Amino acid sequence: MTRIALDGMVALVTGAGGMIGAAVARRMADGGAQIALADRTEPPFSGPALLGGTSRAYAADLADPVQVRALVDAVVADFGRIDCLVTAAGITSLGAFETITPEEWDRVHAINVRGVFLAMQAVIAPMKAAGFGRIVNIGSVLAKNGGNPRPWLDPEEQTRAGNAAYGAAKAGVHALTLYLAKELAAHGITVNTVAPGPIASPMTTGFPEALVRQIPVGRLGRGDEVAGMVAWLCARENAFVTGEIIDVNGGLWMD
Repeated sequence: MTRIALDGMVALVTGAGGMIGAAVARRMADGGAQIALADRTEPPFSGPALLGGTSRAYAADLADPVQVRALVDAVVADFGRIDCLVTAAGITSLGAFETITPEEWDRVHAINVRGVFLAMQAVIAPMKAAGFGRIVNIGSVLAKNGGNPRPWLDPEEQTRAGNAAYGAAKAGVHALTLYLAKELAAHGITVNTVAPGPIASPMTTGFPEALVRQIPVGRLGRGDEVAGMVAWLCARENAFVTGEIIDVNGGLWMD
């Protein structure tokens, strides 16, 4: 695995207790970054021995604006600044469009869109003050392709795959990325999204094998493959890449 130099940088990773968030935290720590790990409960792997560098864990409800502001303030107080924000916190939703309740819609959007919005908004001031920043959101192929299932062939595929509530939330993340990238470009701050395809994780344990066979590389992705792209976007030298939605999906969706 090629090391991506992030020496001396401070990265706040939300959703660090999840599979992608944990992979991102470890990859960035391997590159020399100091890591602030945030999740609803403190991630269990926050010690330097596990991350290979300086790290601290924080608990926060990422849908609560007061807690998100307090989180950012605490990270700045503890580390002196925030160079990178990675918004990996997210929850999934399965099933057909007609089965999505308003409560389920709100549950998914509270974390997957509202949480991303609040986290990005909270780091703007400290990043502007520093004249530097890297924001990387985690989007999804489901924000682009109308979903992986093929209900005209097998309606049951939809019961085990991400649905419209999830896809709409991730499309919101993509849109937020584009708007903020333009607003912050003059301040030395880049804003990008990595949009994974299906990644092997607890969220995809029931993913239909027929859908795996649609992926040209023939398998689900790995968390470290997403993490590598996130780390690359956070590197200091990648200052001319902003407002991009970068696919990491094994060829499942090409645009």
